[in-house]
This record gives sequence, structure tokens and C-alpha cells, in this order.
Amino acid sequence: MAWSVAGKPSAGTLRRIVIAFSPASPPLSARRLAPMVAGLLAALLVGFLWFGNLEFRDLADPDEGRYAEVPREIIATGDWVTPRLNDLKYFEKPPLQYWITAAAYRVFGVDEWVARLGTAVAGLLGALVVLVAGSRLYGREVGALAAAMLLGTLHYALFSHILTLDTTVTLFLTLTVLAFAAAQRDAARAAERRRWMLVAWASAAGAVLTKGLIGLVLPAGAVAAYVLVHRDWRLLSRLELARGVPLFFAICAPWFVVVSMRNPEFARFFFWHEHVERFLQPGHGRPGAWWYFLPILAIGALPWLALLAWSAPRWWRQEAAARFRPTRFLVIWVAVVFLFFSASHSKLPAYIEPVFPALALLGASQVARIPARTLAFLLAAVVPAVVALALLVPFVPGHAHLEQAAAHLGPFLAWFEAGLVALGIALIAAGAMALRGRRTTAILTASLGGLLAVTVAMTGHQFLSPTHSTETIFHRVEAEVTRAGRDVPFFSIETYDPSLSFELERPVTLVAYRGELDMGLAAEPGKGIATVGEFLVRWSEAADAFAIMRPSVYERLAGHGVPMRVLARDARHVVVRRK
Repeated sequence: MAWSVAGKPSAGTLRRIVIAFSPASPPLSARRLAPMVAGLLAALLVGFLWFGNLEFRDLADPDEGRYAEVPREIIATGDWVTPRLNDLKYFEKPPLQYWITAAAYRVFGVDEWVARLGTAVAGLLGALVVLVAGSRLYGREVGALAAAMLLGTLHYALFSHILTLDTTVTLFLTLTVLAFAAAQRDAARAAERRRWMLVAWASAAGAVLTKGLIGLVLPAGAVAAYVLVHRDWRLLSRLELARGVPLFFAICAPWFVVVSMRNPEFARFFFWHEHVERFLQPGHGRPGAWWYFLPILAIGALPWLALLAWSAPRWWRQEAAARFRPTRFLVIWVAVVFLFFSASHSKLPAYIEPVFPALALLGASQVARIPARTLAFLLAAVVPAVVALALLVPFVPGHAHLEQAAAHLGPFLAWFEAGLVALGIALIAAGAMALRGRRTTAILTASLGGLLAVTVAMTGHQFLSPTHSTETIFHRVEAEVTRAGRDVPFFSIETYDPSLSFELERPVTLVAYRGELDMGLAAEPGKGIATVGEFLVRWSEAADAFAIMRPSVYERLAGHGVPMRVLARDARHVVVRRK
């Protein structure tokens, strides 16, 4: 555009502006406007589904209660270096997500939806990373399809709405491996490769600050495996080690140094106990057979399971002429993550979440190559699996570990099955669209069905709150506890649910309980009561006090004549008062 020396537009520029905005300019046609409106409405619907029920559900213990309470205590104490849970040192995980949630508390206030906000935003950002990096690797259409597929993948959508560290670490790990792949692709120039590699190093540091050494070990393992498989030793010279390593340590090392200086017990507990012992030794309460993650992967990959199974044999043969083969690297990444956590003695369903962004890209890279009829079949073929899942769920109450939930499962199962029905209908519609050659619309419809299924099921999960959260029973005694004042002690006997501290907005006094707070109690033993006998002395001397315990503990104490007035009880807890 030409501009005059005085800073005013030239005559030619003014003429073009006038022509562009004159009535003679052709109006935006309905044919062009319709996709824009449809896209806007779809974005609003996804936004509503993604953020709509963050507040609706009570915090589920222990994970959601824990990861909501630690940031609340950061705000309460002003200590951003030493994480605390129930006012005890808590070094099981690094602090980045705590910091993010604490910052959100500062802006929006302390609440359940704010506690979950960081996780939900991380889930959306993960899809954005897939969109941007996937576009560099496979083109814009594949990147956009992969992002859409990821948002509707059951496992990814589910854990993006549960307050754990896994979605945040998945965001950083995905950025690390996709930035690495973008840097190493054949079309990348030297300056571009350097930028992408520095992004990879920085995001690896973010992963370490979120969940520990896996933030570096897993990407490094995938790169090492790729180099060994392809014998591409020159790739090691393209890692930007001279700039990347200092950047990595500049981001993540300061907190580790400062927290170690302030807490001498940190280094051994965090690096040895939480990493080496947890991986190599059983006894952390998270067992699982070698096949533990196989059904989780299969169900979690819905609604793309059949599509992924059909396209998997073709992944290894892609980019045969390329020096760096990003598809093979993503396959290796998925295998490294899956095998690493399968080998660990500590297993939880959320641990394999980092495989799903890569799987979305791998699946999306094949959509354009699949015949229309085959794509329709692959989408519709999942419907029987969805129906089977809906038929099997009612038998879940037979499992011993859900006996306490039996009274509350009925309403939840109704919501759960409604979500599966929505997914089945969406898949049938997507198959019909695929038959007509509308591939993109078919993928978007199936993805929306997956997101809707998760949203509906998670909304119904609130009916299980009495079996998963202390919030339900606390709300029944909240008025009496508030009237008593913050100086009246609250004891937690042989149990601890972090959501109770979150609701009380203060720590409870632990009685004959250690659990995950063992290290903190060892460092500050005066903050707990070791035995029930010592508690009874304190209880008898108190003018007023509250206590929460399991029903079996209450029956035992009541049998010994301990003075207690029951305020509320459910299948898991009894809340009593001394006064």
C-alpha cells in the first residue's frame, strides 16, 4: 500500500478504499456466509460443552481435592516455593500447575470451576498445538482434522475436565515432540529448525515443572528410539544442544534449587522416592497387570478406534523417500509412552493421555486416503462397541470396590447411557455423511458426538458425589461449622479427603493417618496426632470440636462411650461434634 510522506494515504490508496467499501462492491453471498455462520455456531457449541459443567460437579477425592487445595494454600500462605497440602510439605509433584491454578484463584476467586479451569484450557491448547504443528507436518487440512478429532476423543476429553496434572503435562509433552518433528522435517530451514527446537526444549522444561522427570525422559526416549531404528546419527547434531540445554535449565532449574535449599528432605524424596521407587517397586496403591492400559487405550480412542486400527498398518510406510519421517516418529512416541507406563509398577488410567494427540494426527493423516465407503464403515463400525459398553455398564455395581456407590449408581448410569446414545447417533450420522463424500463434516460430527458423550456422562457423575467427595456431607454441616468459628478444631480420624480442607478453607488435624502425607508428617510431626488414644485425650479436654471418620471408626468409638453428637453421616463418613 502506498502512503504519502506526510503519513496520509495517497490518492491511489484512497481510491482503492472507496471502491472496496462502496455500494457497488459485491455483497457477501449466502453461499460464502453460511459456512462462516456454521463455523461460528460450532465453535460456540464446543466452547459451551468444553467449559459448561466445570462448576457443576463436586471435587472428587483424592486427585481433584488435592490439586485444588494445594494452590489454595499457596494463596493463603503466600509461599510459592514449598507446596503444602493440609499445611504439610507436599513434594510428590512440581509446582507449575499449582502456580497456574493459584494465579486463576487470584483473578477469579477460589471455586471448583476455577480449580478445573487450567486443566480445561490446557486441553484446548493441546488441540491448538496439534492444529499448528500438524499443519506444518501434514498440511492445514490434516492439522485441523486432527485437532477436531482430539477434542472428541473420549479419553482426552474426559481427562481435560478432571483436575489432575495429566492434561497439562500432555500439553507440554505434545508441544515438545511435535516441535521436534517440525524442526527435523526435510522442508525446515536452519533458522526455522532452531526456533522449533528451542520451543521443544522450553516445553520439555514445562513438562518437568508439571510432573517431574518424565517431561524429559519420555521425549528423549522417543528421539533415541527413532535414531536407533533409522540409524540417523546425524539427527543428534540437529538438536540445538548448545542453546537448548541452557534454556531448559534456565526455565526449570531455579525452583528445584530454591526448594532444595529451603527443604533439605526434598531432593531424596522427589527424585528417588517419587521417580525411581514408584516406577520400580509395587506398594504405592496403583497396581496393574502388563495389559492394564490396553482396554483403556481401546475405549479411550473412541470414536476413532476402527479408523486407527484400519490405518495403523499404513503409518510405517508413509514418507518413504523422506530423510526424516514424522509419521514413524509419532508411532515410536506412542509406543514409548505406552510401554513406559505399562512397565511401571504405578498405574492410573490418565497416565497414557500423551498418546492421544499423536494418535489423532496419525488418524487424520489417513482420512483423505480412505475410500468414502470405507470411512463410512469405520465410523459406523464403532456403534456396536458403544452399544456393548452401554449394556455392560449396568453390571458395574457388582464390583466390590463400588459397593458403597450402589445406591447412587442408578441416576449416574442413566446419564452415562444417554451420553453413549448421543455418541451412537452421531456415529450413524457421520457414517451417512461419509457415504456422501462429506469427509470433513463426518469427522466433525463424530467428534462432536464424542465430546457430547463425555459432557453428558460427566454431568451425571455429580450423582456419585457422596461416594467420591467430602463436599456433599460437608454442605450438610457447613452452617454449624461456620457458626462455631475457625478456632474450633476439626479432626480427621484414620482418613483424609483433601476436598474437606478445600471446603473448610483451613487444614484439619490428622489422627492415626499418614498416607500420601507421610513425608510431611515426618518433617513436621507436631501437626498430626499419631494414635487414636492421644486423640481421645485431646477430645475429652476440648470444650468444642468436630471430627470426621469412617462409619466403622465411629461405631468403634461409640462402643467405648466416647461422647459424640452425630451431625451427618453417609456411606463413607460420619461427622460428629464434641459440644
